[in-house]
Amino acid sequence: MSTQTNTRIRPLDPETATSQAREIFDGVKAKIGMVPNLYRVMGHSPAALSAYLAINEKLEAASLGAAVREKVALAVSQRNRCGYCLSAHAMIATKMAGVPEAEVAPAREGRGNDEHETALLSLAAQIVENRGWIADEVIDEARKAGVTDGEFVEVVALVAALTFSNYTNHLARTPLDFPPAPDLPVEG
Repeated sequence: MSTQTNTRIRPLDPETATSQAREIFDGVKAKIGMVPNLYRVMGHSPAALSAYLAINEKLEAASLGAAVREKVALAVSQRNRCGYCLSAHAMIATKMAGVPEAEVAPAREGRGNDEHETALLSLAAQIVENRGWIADEVIDEARKAGVTDGEFVEVVALVAALTFSNYTNHLARTPLDFPPAPDLPVEG
């Protein structure tokens, strides 16, 4: 997704949204100070937005820390070519999760700071690229790098949540409301 403006599903105005969507938007705004356009698009289905927020909230308590989760988000969004999520997660990674800016581009490529982190990012990238069909050798290499069974499952959950947001942005052509990440993928 690029920064284009030919939106297919308009983001809802939090002030005029249905009471159910507005209630969710109010909670989001109280937590993060804004209602991102992605959430405003998902708000057309309060059930879908609630589910998306719930899985992400639960994953905040995962064994993978915020910095690694954001790097996984970058690796997945790069594979899914989602400019909106690349921009959002680059900003979140550097401003909120403590990821140095110099680590954003390598994360998009599936490379981390060490063998363990690289194994996690590579796993996420390969899950997307291979639709979850991962070769035994990849699993063995990840295990050698220290990836636990719990981390395998958490990476799958992150990929699922990110694919939901990536594909929603593709379908909706969500207008970018974050600083654009460099070298955004071309739509299509």
